[in-house]
Amino acid sequence: MGAHRRPRQRATGGGRVRTAATITLAGAATATGLGGGTGHADPQPTAAQVRAKVDKLYQEAEVATEKYNGAKEKADAAEQRLEDLHDEAARKEDRLNSAREALGSVAAAQYRSGGLDPALQLALSSDPDRYLDGAAFAERAGSRQRAEVGRVRKELREVEQLRGAARVEVSSLKSRRAELKRHRETVTGKLESARRLLSRLTAEERADVGDRASRSAPGPRESLSASAQAPDSRAAAAVAYAYQKLGSPYVWGATGPNAFDCSGLTQAAYRAAGVSLPRTTYAQIDAGRRVPRSELLPGDLVFFYSGISHVGIYVGNGQMIHAPNPSAPVRVAPVDEMPFAGATRVV
Repeated sequence: MGAHRRPRQRATGGGRVRTAATITLAGAATATGLGGGTGHADPQPTAAQVRAKVDKLYQEAEVATEKYNGAKEKADAAEQRLEDLHDEAARKEDRLNSAREALGSVAAAQYRSGGLDPALQLALSSDPDRYLDGAAFAERAGSRQRAEVGRVRKELREVEQLRGAARVEVSSLKSRRAELKRHRETVTGKLESARRLLSRLTAEERADVGDRASRSAPGPRESLSASAQAPDSRAAAAVAYAYQKLGSPYVWGATGPNAFDCSGLTQAAYRAAGVSLPRTTYAQIDAGRRVPRSELLPGDLVFFYSGISHVGIYVGNGQMIHAPNPSAPVRVAPVDEMPFAGATRVV
């Protein structure tokens, strides 16, 4: 029995040792976990840091938006050219069919008179262009037939040229659409990152991101004064339009009438004044005469950042109307709010 007690005592002692060791290790692990968590956790960004990051994301999104707008403009143009080519090809195919029918009529008349004319073979041929290249046909055809054959040959070549041009345009359109997709993904990714950052802020802090300076809505007097100072009636009309759109939401890629991105607003304002502007900021800056900042007049377009990625419409007294970003609607803001890059007088 004694022999049995000793192992029990050892086991009991060992159990106490193991228990103590376990407690000690658990305590150490807990302490390590707490210490490690404190040492390696990312510090919570301040509201100011979040605002700075959001501003940077919005600027990057705007750069991508303007690239998207430019790609979309080119894609739309390619699509229109493709549609025009299809329409022209359809018209020429109608003329080709008419020419072949006329040639077939001549052949039929000759066949009724007893001769199987080569023109009939042309009308029945599955590859008329190849058949027309045969020297025998040209040698045996009469003068009237030669004229008809020349007409058919011309129509065939023009139709084939149009089909070739359409194939090139289809390839271009595919490339433009792939480019659009890339820019769209960039924009939406940047805006989603900004949204996640903003969700960390309080409602008051979020409001501050979109309204860090006084944005009191101008009254009719300011609008009339700005229009009166514009260099001509079209600039005045563009300024008046911009004032009417104050409070409209920012939506990237939008050109109105109820939502805008920055270049969409300026394009819409001048469109309302009867002036056609390009779609993008980097094209709009070349759409008129450059003017120095010291000579700005209402209606001038003012551009910002080194990549010319933002634009507003000047309304006088150092102020502009612009579509800032998704956190703020169309509003009046100081021209010196962003890095000034240049100005253009459109009219």
